[in-house]
Amino acid sequence: MPRVVDPAERRREITGAVLRVVRRDGLENASVRNVAREAGLSMGSLRHYFATQSELMAFAFRSVIERIDDRVAGLAPEPDPRERVERTLLQLLPLDDERRAENEVWLAFTTRAAYDRALRPLRDEGYDALRAACHSMITDLSAAGLAPADVPDQAGRLHALLDGLAVHAAMRPDLHTAESLSAIIACHLDGLAVECRAARRPGGADESGGAEPGGGRGEPGR
Repeated sequence: MPRVVDPAERRREITGAVLRVVRRDGLENASVRNVAREAGLSMGSLRHYFATQSELMAFAFRSVIERIDDRVAGLAPEPDPRERVERTLLQLLPLDDERRAENEVWLAFTTRAAYDRALRPLRDEGYDALRAACHSMITDLSAAGLAPADVPDQAGRLHALLDGLAVHAAMRPDLHTAESLSAIIACHLDGLAVECRAARRPGGADESGGAEPGGGRGEPGR
């Protein structure tokens, strides 16, 4: 009898094949033909799922998002806000082979989306999801007294930090190791807590933690 194909298993096989081809040969070589060969499938079998390279790339990008979401959802419950946020942030950075592959697909996809209009909505969806995650994490830290009250600004800083680390790690993995990336995240979170304490000193903030005119970091009141 012919083997019954498990769609979920086939999806994992194709995702793994895309990641391997992109890491080894670059996104431009992640064609339907090359991915089919890598996955041990016929061209006809793969085209049953994807008619074009853009469809294949969109699938790979969404798969990366889902893999990250699954890892974060699978983290053990953590009551401490600082520890919870730090553990989540580390899931978003290329600290091992699996996450380095995801990072390279992420960067290659966003680059391709600059000239492939069909990919832009998904690119924007990924961007917005990460931005929202940063906002949520800063909100949690701020509520616990571990980050300043200007949540939108701090979320933007965190988002920029994550994107910058991802690019640097892809360009110079020899310099930006798992240890150094983890240390930068820890240092940033430490800095947020210091800023928050400084803003709450007498003359620096009101009792709600909001910045007073001329207080906080020497910036105008918000």
